[in-house]
Amino acid sequence: MMSSDASLCYDPDMPPGELQSDVLFREGLTRGGHVTYTPRLITLDLKGSLRTLKQEGSLYSTGQEPSTITWEGQIMTHKESPPAKNSFLQDLDKLDKGGLLVEPDFNTPSVPATHSPGGMVAMDTVNSNLERVHKFYKMEGSVMVWSDFLRLHLHPRTVSVINQYNHEGEAARLEAFSQGETLLQGSVLEDLEDRLHFFVEECDYLQGFQVLCDLADGFSGLGSKVTELLQDSYGGRGILTWGVAPVNHPDSSPIKELYHMMNFALGTVNLANHSSFFCPLTLRGSLGRRPSPSTVFPLVNYDSSLWYHSSSILALALDSMTVSYRLRYNSAPMWQLADALTVSGRKVVCAYGSVPFPIMQGTCLPDALSACGDVLPWKPLSACPELADGRCFGQSVTLKGLDRQRLVSPLAPGIQPSSTLHCARTGEEVLDTYIRSHYPSAPLVVQLVSTPSKLTPPFPQMFSSLLDPQGLIQRHPPTTGKWNSAGPAAVLAAPVLTSVQSSSAVGQMLAELQKACVSVEMRRSAPSFLCQGLEAGDLAENLEQLRVLAYHYRDDSGGTLRSSSEEEDDDDVD
Repeated sequence: MMSSDASLCYDPDMPPGELQSDVLFREGLTRGGHVTYTPRLITLDLKGSLRTLKQEGSLYSTGQEPSTITWEGQIMTHKESPPAKNSFLQDLDKLDKGGLLVEPDFNTPSVPATHSPGGMVAMDTVNSNLERVHKFYKMEGSVMVWSDFLRLHLHPRTVSVINQYNHEGEAARLEAFSQGETLLQGSVLEDLEDRLHFFVEECDYLQGFQVLCDLADGFSGLGSKVTELLQDSYGGRGILTWGVAPVNHPDSSPIKELYHMMNFALGTVNLANHSSFFCPLTLRGSLGRRPSPSTVFPLVNYDSSLWYHSSSILALALDSMTVSYRLRYNSAPMWQLADALTVSGRKVVCAYGSVPFPIMQGTCLPDALSACGDVLPWKPLSACPELADGRCFGQSVTLKGLDRQRLVSPLAPGIQPSSTLHCARTGEEVLDTYIRSHYPSAPLVVQLVSTPSKLTPPFPQMFSSLLDPQGLIQRHPPTTGKWNSAGPAAVLAAPVLTSVQSSSAVGQMLAELQKACVSVEMRRSAPSFLCQGLEAGDLAENLEQLRVLAYHYRDDSGGTLRSSSEEEDDDDVD
């Protein structure tokens, strides 16, 4: 949400944007009659994970604490001090109360207030306030949970806390797949169904569900049961599931890494079974116990040990990858995107991203793509290195953040174009031509959106000093250092290029994960994993399903596309 809500616009006087905010956000009214815009979101988290965030939120509170004390005898009260809020959350409280973050600069031109047709002043949002003051935050040492950098208000029906397990400490941890599987019953199930019905029933058109699930711990099992529930209750709707995994965990150990690997495998099989497609999202080099180095981006200097950094990069990429079903015009529903990418049972897809997309000031998209040469500009976002063999079963490519003037070459009449890309007349044609030069026979869908990916505070400033505030490479970069922290030239937006694809590289990744799992004797190495309710036979069956799933991605066609019927004839696995 850090990226999607930055572009959120609900000013009645603004012209409609390229993206339809109502896909992810809903309008409501507080008890005081104030209009709110909150995400269509249900989040399940553990006891102690909210820190300063109230579970019911603060938009709809009356400001009065109800009295429930009926005991007339002596009462002893034990009060625990609440966690301290970081500087960003303190500033949000000021904005909520109508305060200023900085002293006004009367030498700076102000934006006049606009009025709606009914005479009401258009909404002044948190995002617009944060953008206006240009205040940046160094939060690397203060972020402990996701709510520490949450920029927007949540609906009271959004947050559900699972009190059986703790977010921190050594006791009562949700560590294994089977623990999560057994959670979705009784009161937990009833609570989730109640929240689902609330959000679903107010939809004019239900495309489907976007599920983000931690893949490394017991949430992989809980997520599997949630997607199974969605599949049973809302059959025919799109269920796009993204399995998120950090690069590393604090206080890790060989046993915990073994747990993570098994959760990766079990989660992948079951989430894929119950979803329209499943895509791992991680900057890890692989999903095994000893992964290769994490993904490196040429223009980003992120700390892979900080989830605050890695999740920010993945949020930028996800904001781009989900554009196709959020477009205001000519959008493709969720199920259509999934159907295009999951032919012949290949329900696991992989993601790649160029964050930010490298383009220099004063140049155009053909120039930037030509400068990449034979190497594609994107990097793995699914622990699935690209094979670069020109084979792909299908992909959806999105470029976000370049204005229309930059999409084609501005050649003057009589000047010979330097490449075929410079001959193209539309940005879609440029990108299509470039991708097909690397994947000649693969089905391809391209989307271009000029709306930039805004990096509104508290997005971490971890970008190269080569970039200007709009995320473009400067022609005359500063000589004061390679990496940019908060300052006058901080990066405020970035162009992003992403690809979601189905290819034989996915099969290779799944096969390596399956081989690593079957090579471990769990009864001897980690018997506690099997003590959580998972039988050895069930584990073996899931790993066999993973092997069969990997087999579906083999490609012995020599780069020639085969029909679904041809592939199904070969689907018998020894």
